[in-house]
Amino acid sequence: MNSSHPKTGMMQAASTLVRVILVETSHPGNVGSSARAMKTMGLSDLRMVNPKMAGMANHPEAIALASGAIDVLEQSQESASLADAVTGCPLVLGLTSRDREFGPPALSWTQARERVLRTIGAGQSVALMFGPERTGLDNAHLALCTHRVWLDANPEYPSLNLAQAVMVCAFGLREALTHESSIANDDSTTNKDLADPAAVAAMLEHLRLGLEAIGYLDPAHPKKLMARLAALFGRAELHAEEIDLLRGIAKQMLLRK
Repeated sequence: MNSSHPKTGMMQAASTLVRVILVETSHPGNVGSSARAMKTMGLSDLRMVNPKMAGMANHPEAIALASGAIDVLEQSQESASLADAVTGCPLVLGLTSRDREFGPPALSWTQARERVLRTIGAGQSVALMFGPERTGLDNAHLALCTHRVWLDANPEYPSLNLAQAVMVCAFGLREALTHESSIANDDSTTNKDLADPAAVAAMLEHLRLGLEAIGYLDPAHPKKLMARLAALFGRAELHAEEIDLLRGIAKQMLLRK
């Protein structure tokens, strides 16, 4: 089935500013199908982190199921570092249907989509993160997300195939961008200096070392202190200069060791 719609400036921006990150993907067919979903909806930036086999984008099954989206596979990036994949993205949305005690703030897809429009409108990058097919995103993955997002699916069976989830999100973004409103270009609703999750994670590690140095955190019995701090800073939506401030405090803690 072929369809088309004139691209707006926002839709063109989305092609380069929206990253789709597939974490620890097992099946090359899902990579190919995801690439096809992306291209159909005007997205092109595909990242793979620790896929179960190296060179998954070149696997015959991925190429076959990508159909006419071979260019998305050819331009895709594969790495072992999730932190590298999200660097430069002040908005990182982890798609998961499971509730968590800790972790980044939760958003519905409708709420998340509005944030995507604002971020793209400010000329900043956005990442949509999808977890392994069998288990989904775990807490370590979500630690590098600014928000966790759920799709409004049947609560008795919320499971989506990986490529289906990519398509639902890509279609939802295209639909929103096609009918873009003033919210997308309202700079007052977007903080341009927000730190990306990789910077926040590095700060938290620095702070953990500082808290151990002053005896506030017992490494043998850490309990849930760092998880609670990660959740707190996730809600705070830290700016880059605030990251520097907190790292300065951690540095002084370590000097007192």
